[in-house]
Amino acid sequence: MSLRNGLTIAIAAGLGTMGVTASRLWLAVLITVAFAALAYLVRAVDLSGAAVGFILTFILFACAGPGGFAAVATVFALAWASTRVGYRRKQDLGTAEKKSGRKASQIAANLAVAAVGAIAGMSPKWRLFGLVAAAAALAEAAADTVSSEIGQSTNAPVYLITNWKLVMPGTDGGISLVGSLAGIAGAALVCIVCNLAHLLNREQAAIALAAGVLGMFADSYLGALLERRQVVGNDTVNFLSTLSAAVAATVLVVVLT
Repeated sequence: MSLRNGLTIAIAAGLGTMGVTASRLWLAVLITVAFAALAYLVRAVDLSGAAVGFILTFILFACAGPGGFAAVATVFALAWASTRVGYRRKQDLGTAEKKSGRKASQIAANLAVAAVGAIAGMSPKWRLFGLVAAAAALAEAAADTVSSEIGQSTNAPVYLITNWKLVMPGTDGGISLVGSLAGIAGAALVCIVCNLAHLLNREQAAIALAAGVLGMFADSYLGALLERRQVVGNDTVNFLSTLSAAVAATVLVVVLT
């Protein structure tokens, strides 16, 4: 028996009862390895970010199927594109993303909650909650990145979310109308992809969108209350924001469905 066949049999025996087929796992490995390599080559992530991104994206693909991967790919595309909008201005502000790309902790902060949701969604009992929570976390990750990057690329006024005073672009907890609208659009695109990829129906996608947008504003509040005071770092704020989106999605599923 070849090593490949032996691994296939072992995987199928160990995970078959959880609804994950060996063929999906092999497909997930191939696609997510290529995806991580592409992200590294275009300098969206550094080597550590590519490694962690591969692991978490693989989990999402293996547990949630192609729709889970499509949602992650959408988040990646939005983050990569929005980071490059107005890059020179962001360099002048001192807020530009490093040219080496995002590191492992940044990727984990944005994708870990979604991966846990996808794992939970493998259980028939928790499938609805897990998948909607995962989609909401991904929508929040997209909304947060897009709103921040687009907001900093324009001359739009920025207000601190806690007291609505004008602040410099890039200030933790600062929001702008342009950035917020861009963030909502980014979250909507992720949820539309989830629907088109048959991960969620329209009602579930709408719930994920609402929760993702709530998470985006939670990110701003946490940035103003905690990060601005140097209580926690940006990665912690991003993780808590995706978690808040997932929790909000779970509550909304209970209330509305």
